[in-house]
Amino acid sequence: MIKAFQIISILEGISLLLILFVTMPLKYGFDNHGPNQVIGMAHGLLFLTYVVLAILVKYELNWNFKTLLIVLLCSIIPFGTFWMDKQYLKGKA
Repeated sequence: MIKAFQIISILEGISLLLILFVTMPLKYGFDNHGPNQVIGMAHGLLFLTYVVLAILVKYELNWNFKTLLIVLLCSIIPFGTFWMDKQYLKGKA
């Protein structure tokens, strides 16, 4: 479960960065909505999977509520999931 969460967290982080730095400028700067729809859908699915896996991993690693809250907040901060992986998951899988 931890390895799956690591993979999803990295993919979710990449998808957030793609939205912020690629698809949003294309959408609002060049009126190109296509990439935002595709990446946005993928990001939504990855985000939901991230949340579910974070809750499951909480029990596997005996995280307290504060740690779970930090891990969940990392999903909405650019580069947050990469930091979270190093802080809370490195060497656990």
